[in-house]
Amino acid sequence: MKVTLLGPQRRPTLEGVAASLYPDGPVATVTAGWQERECDDAELSRLLGARDVNLRLYQRWLDVQERDPVFAACERRLAELLGELQDLYLLRLDHALQAVYAVGRRGGDRLRSSVLAEAIETVRELDTAHLRGAGAVRGEFYQRLAPHARPVIAEHRAEVAGLLGGAAALVVAGGHVGVLADTLHLFNVAAALGSPVIAWSAGAMALSERIVLFHDRSAHGPGHPEVLGSGLSVLHGVVPLPHARARLLLDDTPRMAVFARRFAPARCVLLETGTRLDIRSDDGFPPGTRMLAADGHVTTLEAA
Repeated sequence: MKVTLLGPQRRPTLEGVAASLYPDGPVATVTAGWQERECDDAELSRLLGARDVNLRLYQRWLDVQERDPVFAACERRLAELLGELQDLYLLRLDHALQAVYAVGRRGGDRLRSSVLAEAIETVRELDTAHLRGAGAVRGEFYQRLAPHARPVIAEHRAEVAGLLGGAAALVVAGGHVGVLADTLHLFNVAAALGSPVIAWSAGAMALSERIVLFHDRSAHGPGHPEVLGSGLSVLHGVVPLPHARARLLLDDTPRMAVFARRFAPARCVLLETGTRLDIRSDDGFPPGTRMLAADGHVTTLEAA
């Protein structure tokens, strides 16, 4: 499957990309990450030449909440459980990463390097265990309340699949990545997807195998990158980093080295203004892709 990742669209490049790649046919769009503003997509429609069909995943989710109160109540309980898991994970993650950074400040001898590698591996294991635990909680929920067996959800899934089946491409915008991923999962978009995808910001993050939140420049000071949950796995071996320059301390190479090593072998790919990456699952990343290297520096992929 072909996926095109773009940088932030405050200065839009979508119009030219969509027109050059997919000049004919309707383009399905997902703006669920905008939540209540999902339908405020006039500018997006203009950029796509008014041939867009919004899948309205957020509105569909609200309809499920209203028409299937049993599912809605259980889903709220699921959100509470996942929130508790995330809080406990963050508590453990803070201690584990503080240990990593403390070891890293001790110097550059071989013993310290070995201990640092072990400390990073502890964080990697914590990430994996958290992702597995959250997946198990979600799996139990979906086993008890199978979406395909619930008429309201099945109805919406069939409509979404029909719209995707007639689309030349799917465009996934940004917004709240948790809401975006949840609605994409609920309405089984990955299973119905046969057309190429264009995505940016949270949309790019939601396509990956695991969603990683990051913000080194928040008002409360640098935060720890954290694994939120599983994405659609349309993208493999990549951790998308939208707004990287604005959100990460890229000049802090020891910190960036921990970031890159923690999520390896996935590539931590920078998505900045003007970025365009055309990726095919069997071709890897194109030349010019900017990513974090294991030494913490930003490197640019060159042609083979």
